[in-house]
Amino acid sequence: MSTAIQKPPQEARHGVSPMLVRLVTERATGALLRDRGTLYLCDGQVVHAESPAAPGIDVLLTAAGRLRPEGWQEAVDRAGPRGRVGRFLVESGQVGDGELEICHLGALHDAAFFALAPSSGPTRFRYGVAHWMGPVRPVPAEAVEREAARRRELLESIWPCPDLDTAPVVRSTRPPDAPLTPRQRAVLALADGARTPLDIARLLGRPAFHTLVDMRRLAAVGAVESPRAPAPPPDTHAWAARMAAETTAPDVALLRRLRDALEATL
Repeated sequence: MSTAIQKPPQEARHGVSPMLVRLVTERATGALLRDRGTLYLCDGQVVHAESPAAPGIDVLLTAAGRLRPEGWQEAVDRAGPRGRVGRFLVESGQVGDGELEICHLGALHDAAFFALAPSSGPTRFRYGVAHWMGPVRPVPAEAVEREAARRRELLESIWPCPDLDTAPVVRSTRPPDAPLTPRQRAVLALADGARTPLDIARLLGRPAFHTLVDMRRLAAVGAVESPRAPAPPPDTHAWAARMAAETTAPDVALLRRLRDALEATL
């Protein structure tokens, strides 16, 4: 069954929280479809998320060399119809339980960031729909929404230019105002004026949000520019000093949060 809900003005301004509250209260199972992605619920908790803007868990596992593409395809072919791809990967010894949980949680939050982006379009919930990945570790819907909001605030605090997330980016002709990390240099090497940050994330096999963070930091130090983005705010040297003072890489911070989330549910 598919239910289409036209959000009133207040709900459209504040996202899908009211709908998620109702679904959590119902302990609903199914798929929440939005403009930029889908959340899969089981008993009112989020068990999977997908977005065209975010590389899937298959890309994250295979691009890092942890899983052979043939191994992933075998899991989908043999266990997908039964909704047990995750369990097949573990039971066949291709990935460990903890490794799958961390990677899945990272992919879930990455896709949910886009799926829960503010939107004026309709939101639909299809009851009873399950994802072929199968349950790995459910996450409370409130935690997913909270993390998505935190990520939006982080991007804004780094460099307030949302158009930079979707427009093709090109390397600046002048040297950056601060040293670049190896991760940032890898992103910068693919900025050719045709690729968007999301294109670069797929090529590198990295979460899309991490690449957006790197790209905004590159913009903050004057290393990239976007042909279609508005002119950046003034005082780039102040932004560069702030970015140079940060020493924690996005991957390390994410791993700490994933660890804390896993420990909190044990």
